[in-house]
Amino acid sequence: MPDRIAITAFLLAAFAALATHGCAKSRQDEHARQLAARVRTEFLHAWNNYERYAWGHDALRPLSKTGHDWYGQSLLMTPVDALDTLILMHLDAEAARARSLIVNNLSFDRDIYVKNFEVTIRLLGGLLSSYQLTGDKRLLNLAEDLGKRLLPVFNSPTGLPYVYVNLRTGQTRDAVTNPAETGTLLLEFGILSKLTSRPVFYEKAKRALVETFKRRSPLGLVGEGINVETGAWTNTDSHISGGIDSYYEYLWKCWRLFGDKDCRDMWNASIPAVNKYLADETGGELWYGHADMQTGKRTKTTYGALDAFFPGLLAVSGDLKQARHLQASSFKMWNLYSIEPEILDYKTMHVVARSYHLRPEIVESTYYLYYYTGDPKYRRMGEKMFGDFVKYCRTDSGYVALADVISKQQLDEMESFVLAETFKYFYLLFASPGTLEFDKVIFNTEAHPLSRMW
Repeated sequence: MPDRIAITAFLLAAFAALATHGCAKSRQDEHARQLAARVRTEFLHAWNNYERYAWGHDALRPLSKTGHDWYGQSLLMTPVDALDTLILMHLDAEAARARSLIVNNLSFDRDIYVKNFEVTIRLLGGLLSSYQLTGDKRLLNLAEDLGKRLLPVFNSPTGLPYVYVNLRTGQTRDAVTNPAETGTLLLEFGILSKLTSRPVFYEKAKRALVETFKRRSPLGLVGEGINVETGAWTNTDSHISGGIDSYYEYLWKCWRLFGDKDCRDMWNASIPAVNKYLADETGGELWYGHADMQTGKRTKTTYGALDAFFPGLLAVSGDLKQARHLQASSFKMWNLYSIEPEILDYKTMHVVARSYHLRPEIVESTYYLYYYTGDPKYRRMGEKMFGDFVKYCRTDSGYVALADVISKQQLDEMESFVLAETFKYFYLLFASPGTLEFDKVIFNTEAHPLSRMW
């Protein structure tokens, strides 16, 4: 009898614990749904003000309530960049207006020099992603036209792309570039190649990636500057920050999207050097700093908003322990002033560059880590960051960057990536898993989800 009583008591306690856990999980899920709805509302605030004050232009300047065009003529940067976010958030009327504007007004027959890297990740990536989500062939036709106009950038002696190309004449300029701009092209050009059955797009972009990798140092590192005509390094500083960052990202992601084993092998040859020479453990914290690509000697102890993508890359490539450790440092950087600075010296905790450009990278990593771990602390982390983001960057006419994270002085700038990336990653962090099948897409570096449709 005592055994039966004990078993009954144990079972009742277990059922009670399960019920309590179920109630807690239900509350967490409801809170997450509320946060997703809040993100969607704030995205709509930013988008509506773009429509009100900058419709048809590349971007909104919220403080002056004016439109801004990158090259003096609009390439509809914000509508193209934001379209897949509008679709994922089921903002159907807004998405229809944006798509109509794009297919009826966007033309790449322009006598202007454009930056190949930025136009590839924002416009080519945005058009391809939106085509995959809608099936609208007009978007694919625009992507193919753009891709053909960008191809002359690869006509250098090394196959590494020039920085700028004239969309009408095909003339190129600026031979000194960096690994991010030479190696962050294969996802977009590769998808275009698969969808149009034109191998040239894949071949040109892959050669650029391989030629970058081939010039790594004996230590396995790449530098910050390279001349596309000579193939010589012009700057040997190595890091994971802007100018190099997405080169590493695409080595892994091109393997995952295309099954290209060369990309897998280049990743496997590169990441040990990154972890050996750039990772920097100090005071129990993990950061990634700078080192000389030839000697491995530490050159700077800086980490910033752009570097904060790396925990997400570590997570997606399977190194969750390192990803968690680095994400804790990124979040510490954010919490210094309740908004992350552009650059921080992690040895002294002194802010080197005080601006905040509404960047998405730390949110991206938070989303990836939540996806891979299911740990609710990453949603709490995201909630804290989103609260700060709204508190300091929201204005009546959109969202603004900050000139100074310490004083919170505002900057008249709302780049298209705020709508393409920052809001999208916040939304996906809190939205139901069915909103986007994470394992069936690869995000380009501008957060455009691309999938295998061939």
